[in-house]
Amino acid sequence: MTQRKNGYTYADAGVDIDAGESLVEKIKPLARATRRKGADADLGGFGGLFDLKAAGFRDPILVSGTDGVGTKLKVAIDSNIHDSVGIDLVAMCVNDIVVQGAEPLFFLDYFATGKLHVDQAAQVIAGIAEGCRQSGCALVGGETAEMPGLYKSGDYDLAGFAVGAVERDAVLPRLDAMKAGDALIGLSSSGVHSNGFSLVRRLVEDGKFSYDAPAPFAREMSLGRALLAPTRLYVKPMLSAIRALPVTGMAHITGGGITDNLPRVLPDGLDAEVDLSTWALPPVFNWLMRQGGIAETEMLRTFNCGIGMIVVIAAEHATALVEHLTREGESARVIGRLVPGEGSAEAKVVYKGALKAA
Repeated sequence: MTQRKNGYTYADAGVDIDAGESLVEKIKPLARATRRKGADADLGGFGGLFDLKAAGFRDPILVSGTDGVGTKLKVAIDSNIHDSVGIDLVAMCVNDIVVQGAEPLFFLDYFATGKLHVDQAAQVIAGIAEGCRQSGCALVGGETAEMPGLYKSGDYDLAGFAVGAVERDAVLPRLDAMKAGDALIGLSSSGVHSNGFSLVRRLVEDGKFSYDAPAPFAREMSLGRALLAPTRLYVKPMLSAIRALPVTGMAHITGGGITDNLPRVLPDGLDAEVDLSTWALPPVFNWLMRQGGIAETEMLRTFNCGIGMIVVIAAEHATALVEHLTREGESARVIGRLVPGEGSAEAKVVYKGALKAA
């Protein structure tokens, strides 16, 4: 091995420490904007601190969640649109913990890339900060890893970690309170959210569509921008709802669709009867279904199909819950009910009707 006259530096190996420091300075104001009771969101320490007592909890149970954005990131990279995937990252984590009745308290992110491009990374982390702000969650820290040789130039990956708290007597789901006849309330999604993108990308590639061209289902924007519509944050509306009404369960509709996610919050012996005629399939899903010749059963197990969250509540409170969520800015409707289980004790989804286009 030939020795360099002046010796090697970390920059020679492809890691720019100065760029990392520049990024930290850029994102400090973003983190400060997410301050909340219990958290000081200044960055730079080795760990993020949170004071549960200052946040007002008396007998809390901590609830944690972690997730990523999946291959939706490839759409962002190929479209050179980086300002919304950070919102996706937060949403995928905090929507998961709110279904257990938990209020998200703080969030940490992990950003990994082959070559750190400060402006690109700052756009991503600005989205993370915005997702935290919208969900009342403090961005208390994170990690930026520059790893040449592991990622191609321009590629990056994201992971997120959310911690929330719920009072011991308010943990969801309340399986013992559920019964046949309870209503299922569906909240509209904002698009594909962050699941099924390996199939989405395959359809775009096979159909020779360009992310820069107008979207076939939304001509007013590019296909890339339309597909990158950020995952809806349900935290504040759902926290408001569960504090006002006797909600017994919630399911975040992510990978596995309604088919696999709704049974996760139901007791053995009860099935979910979902009426597909109660909502219209949004244009993006209608396009995907037609473009790929995708069977209805596959759609319902791959995508959210327009319903991003499902809430279980006693039938007599269903109207009040829909009205409450509507006041909170959600599009909500009764989409089904709980029925006695058929065939096995394990809960499952039974569909009525058929998916219909908007």
